[in-house]
Amino acid sequence: MLRALYLVIIAVCILPTIPGLLGVAVSALGYIPPIGQHQFSLDGFNAVFEWQGVWTSIGLTFYSAIFSSYLACLICFAILQASWGKPFWHKIEMSLSPLLAMPHVAFAIGFAFLFAPTGMGIRVLHQMFGYDPNAQTVNDLALLIKDPYALGLIVMLAIKEVPFLLLMSIPILSQLKVDKIEKVSHSMGYSSAQAWWKCIFPQWLAKLRFPMLAVLAYSLSVVDVALIIGPTNPPIFAVLVWQWFNDPDLSLLPRAAAGAVILFVMASVLIGIARIIEWSITKGFKHWQYSGRHGARLPGKSLFSMIALLSLIMIPLMIVWSFAQRWRFPDLSPSQYSLRFWQYEWHTILGTLEQSMLIAIICASVALALALIAHEYRLRYRRQIPGYIIAIPMLIPQLSVLFGMQVATLYFDNNAYLLWVCWAHIFFAFPFVYLSLDGPWRSYDNGLTRVALSLGKTPLQAWLKIKLPILLPAVAFAWAVGISVSLAQYLPTLVLGAGRITTITTEAVALSSGFDRRVTAIYAIWQALLPLMFFSFAILLSRLHVKYRRLTMKGLLPNESLSRKPRHP
Repeated sequence: MLRALYLVIIAVCILPTIPGLLGVAVSALGYIPPIGQHQFSLDGFNAVFEWQGVWTSIGLTFYSAIFSSYLACLICFAILQASWGKPFWHKIEMSLSPLLAMPHVAFAIGFAFLFAPTGMGIRVLHQMFGYDPNAQTVNDLALLIKDPYALGLIVMLAIKEVPFLLLMSIPILSQLKVDKIEKVSHSMGYSSAQAWWKCIFPQWLAKLRFPMLAVLAYSLSVVDVALIIGPTNPPIFAVLVWQWFNDPDLSLLPRAAAGAVILFVMASVLIGIARIIEWSITKGFKHWQYSGRHGARLPGKSLFSMIALLSLIMIPLMIVWSFAQRWRFPDLSPSQYSLRFWQYEWHTILGTLEQSMLIAIICASVALALALIAHEYRLRYRRQIPGYIIAIPMLIPQLSVLFGMQVATLYFDNNAYLLWVCWAHIFFAFPFVYLSLDGPWRSYDNGLTRVALSLGKTPLQAWLKIKLPILLPAVAFAWAVGISVSLAQYLPTLVLGAGRITTITTEAVALSSGFDRRVTAIYAIWQALLPLMFFSFAILLSRLHVKYRRLTMKGLLPNESLSRKPRHP
């Protein structure tokens, strides 16, 4: 039974990569029979490179992805160096769930409200320093939204990815036994900062490989965030490819498919560059690790406080915008408030919220069940599909597989849009849910299960009564992660839903491009609140679970296995 279910995992979450990549590759070569193109050619690739400004777009994509990812990595290391094992780390752990819960699109909209040319940041500068709103100096300060150098995109992506890297670093540092490393380093005369740089950093960076590759791949291929705050003339390459896919002239589809193939090649090259950087730092050029005792202490606490404050400001700012009837620049607060925007949008947004939550709950539940089966299969049979294959949906651009997946769905039922959208969400959410459960499943003491089996319990009873209760907080958190990933899906919903399936994310991105800020704020608020609700539920369940287990162990609550009367023959 377990083997049959594992085959389902392969069919649903891994094999779609093959038709996805093959479909887009064949289309890039000009073979698209449904639109009358039956000849293989390289015209699609020629059209890509003949596009004016395409090399600028490719360059913007490469440097924004590299700089944002490694800036996030550096900030993450600074926070860990300054706070790991200290009282401040408890505050960071408490803040991670709310920071992770805010989707990239909601964060990008809040970022735009803060740093746009008429945003709150410029308003504050004007009030504090008396800048003329029409002066060129003020406009020069607003270089973070739609700037031609992608500076705002780099800063925003770096800030947003720090909580994810911090979360992925927790099991890594727990395995490294940082306390022992610091004690040995101190006995040799090194300070804590030097020990972190010389001893912990190389090991941490090597074990952070998959999360870093996921961050790099996302930064390279992001579309929704780049549409909100990224450069526009030219845009980054992923946005350019998405615009080509939306061209009403179907004869130009080979150009869009060729762009998706080039985007996949760019991601592969970037992964290779990341591996070279990692090898150079950890193995190739190790002289810095033992040459002297240089090691700077980074301001990690200040950096995390700034990130938390920035995220904290965004929600109230969006709430104020949603009620603002009249808010003239450069005033710090609206002169008139109104409920009419909420009243106008409520009936429309209610249906979108219901559909978004339905899709997210279904997809997260299925992805969670598949991830549990995958981990149990690995434990029972001591073999599994390699982790890098499971992580493929995280490591390749979505545009490089979605067009092929869309073509594959046409051979089955091209009207089952909700089914295909759910399938795509499961496909992209499964790796995140699987990795969220990997640490807890590896740390579980299997001796407890063996004891239960020796006492006559069936494997299913042992799993339900012993293992699941112990790992319930991790399961709830993984479910919340799956919901968050599903709610954040933009391209899969548009491509496989053919525009007929709307979610809170697709509406928020559509409204952010020049629509009324008040309506945009309403959708961004809900997009931030939905994942937060489920993460809060996971945290509450975890605390109640820990409290219940403590009371049970102290004998204050009855234990089912102990209170049951013995059977007499």
